[in-house]
Parts: sequence; C-alpha cells; structure tokens
Amino acid sequence: DNQNAHGLSVRELADNYKISKSSAANILRRSEELLADYSSNCNKEKARQVAEQLGYTSETFKASNGWLKKFRNRYAISFRTINGESALVDNSTVEEWTQRLSTILDGFDENDVFNADETGLSYRATPDHSLVLSKEECKGGKKSKERLTVLLCSNLTGTVKLKPVVIGKSQRPRCFKNITTSKLPVIWLSNRTAWMTSQTADQISITVLDAIKWIDLSWENVTEKTIKNGFRAL
Repeated sequence: DNQNAHGLSVRELADNYKISKSSAANILRRSEELLADYSSNCNKEKARQVAEQLGYTSETFKASNGWLKKFRNRYAISFRTINGESALVDNSTVEEWTQRLSTILDGFDENDVFNADETGLSYRATPDHSLVLSKEECKGGKKSKERLTVLLCSNLTGTVKLKPVVIGKSQRPRCFKNITTSKLPVIWLSNRTAWMTSQTADQISITVLDAIKWIDLSWENVTEKTIKNGFRAL
C-alpha cells in the first residue's frame, strides 16, 4: 500500500477514518492540492482581517484568488513542503550497518536486545507546509526554536521499556516552578541546543539496580514453551 508522510498505509487511513480505500487513496494523491487550497483560504481570510484593520471594507477590498496569485508572484512566495534534516546519513552506510546488525543479533534472545532511538518533538509545531520565498530552501528539524529531543528505549519484545529521556535547552524552565525534576515521569536533561550530544549521553547512567529489574522482568516473561524448547536443545 502507498504510505503518506506519517507512515500510514492507505488501508490504515481508511480504517482510522472509516472511509473507503479508494477515498483514502484519492485524498493521498491530491494531498498537495488540498493543502494548498486550505493554505490559500487561510491567507485570504488573514488578508481580509488586515484590510479591515487598515480601514478597508468588504466593498473596497476583496481577497480574491486573483489578488492572492498576484500577491504571491509580486513577492516571489511559493507553497512548499517543509522537509526534515537533509542528508545527515549516507544511504550506503545505513544498508551496510543493517546487514551487519542482523548477523550480530543472531546470537541473542529477543528479550535481551534493546534499541534506543531519538526523535525531535516540536511541541508548538507549525503545519508541514509553508509559504516561503521562492529561492529559499524549506527545511525544518534542528532550526525549530521550541523543540525537545526525546530518547526512547525498549527491548525487542516490548516487555521492558526504559524511562524516556527528554532534552531541553533550559535546566529549569519556568513551567518547572515548584517541581522536582527527579520526580518527573522522564529523565530531564538540558544543553544549549536541546540535542543529544556525547556530553549529554554520558549523563544517562544505567545502574546495577536497573539491570536487576530488567532481569526480573525478562524472566517473568519467559514462557513455558521457551523453557521446554531450551531443554530439547540439550
């Protein structure tokens, strides 16, 4: 199935919104056109509001499609998709590591294989389409000022999920007033960029007590079938 920018297939979109697969596929195919229409309507409404503040009436100023087109052409404004971080990892490197990883994991039980991944959270996110000057590149990601980095980690079976790590720019944001950071449901760290750096990673420590808890939880999730198969292999 075709997938949209959020990774959902046509079938998943149809199920989520209770529509037919053909309707979901048509919406995906026309997404750029539909979003452009939505943006245009918002721009025209905003133009009407500004005109009203300047003393114009609905009779003296009409935010028509023709006016909007001329306005965009005059100031070289175009409607584009905002991309994420560009070309940070070479594709050949990713493919090579994927092949190596499969070989490395062959000797481990699934409960003992952990994966950690970081993602950016723009908690005051703008739409993923924007009006920009035609000659400008349109990229998002690390340029966002109101952004957190989130590190999530769990084992392959999902039976062990570690406390999320959240990285912000301020050690104690104003909203943390009267809050003890150690009692937050996440591990709160900070640096001036709100990115995961080697110095920040060094602050994430795993204790022997953490390891003991993982061992206990993993053992609880070992099924009778797994134990029987272990004896058969002897």
